[in-house]
Amino acid sequence: MMGLKSGVNLAEIFLLEFLSAKPSSLLQVAIFFATWVCLWLPIAVASTIILQKNKDTSASWQPFKPISAEQKLPLLASLYLIAPLVLWGANKIFGNCFSSYGLVWNWSILQSLAIGFVIGATGLAILFGLQTLLGWVKWELAGKKIISVTLPILLIAVGISAIEELIFRGFVLTQLQQDFSIYIAAAIASLIFAVLHLVWEQKETLPQLPGLWLMGMVLVLARYVDKGLGLAWGLHSVLVWAIATIDTAELITYTGNVPEWVTGKYGKPLAGLTGISFLLAIGAVLGLGLQ
Repeated sequence: MMGLKSGVNLAEIFLLEFLSAKPSSLLQVAIFFATWVCLWLPIAVASTIILQKNKDTSASWQPFKPISAEQKLPLLASLYLIAPLVLWGANKIFGNCFSSYGLVWNWSILQSLAIGFVIGATGLAILFGLQTLLGWVKWELAGKKIISVTLPILLIAVGISAIEELIFRGFVLTQLQQDFSIYIAAAIASLIFAVLHLVWEQKETLPQLPGLWLMGMVLVLARYVDKGLGLAWGLHSVLVWAIATIDTAELITYTGNVPEWVTGKYGKPLAGLTGISFLLAIGAVLGLGLQ
């Protein structure tokens, strides 16, 4: 009963703080995303028209309909390429700079990137290694297919992760901290990070929302352990790279020996107990850096 009461009191404190805070930072974040989308939409529409004229209907985008990998790549590329420009404009308006978001280009950030990558890769190796030993997954190792997709996906993962860290653990978190404590700001930034994944795909993303939110919280922790974005960037990159490579190359098959809620619904690790446990373990490892 004491634990339950403490949890309720903590939730009340969080709710009171949220309701009593000024809305300015949330409005700033909303304006940023609205501006980003407004600048990107003409590019997305133009690319769709060009693809349709070239009769490449498999790669043309139709809003509110499921999106394929062929459609997603050019849309993602255009969306993320204009992100630094939008951030630059936001910096001018709000009086920020990239260094205030934890982005400083020096050897230290590259070292942190590498450390984050190693921590994430080690954790993933343990995660899938245990599932293999327990007979929950089977591997389909197609050498040529792995080689053909690994490097391109790695480059895309590093680029996308850099932009997302700069936006969510950089700009969004920094702005929210004007009105909220770090805990509330982190929770809101992570919620935005999770929910925006629904833009591209809804059915398979919905079960991942708790895992995506927890991933966002772990990445916030990584930023504060590292006092910069390098560690979070490395962790984010390896997660995107590993999961996308496994999906694209069809490297594993789930045996069905345990329910989907254990390994992940629709084969998505973040939608299952094992993925959640992995993130909690990474968070615990990072937490040692705060002691």
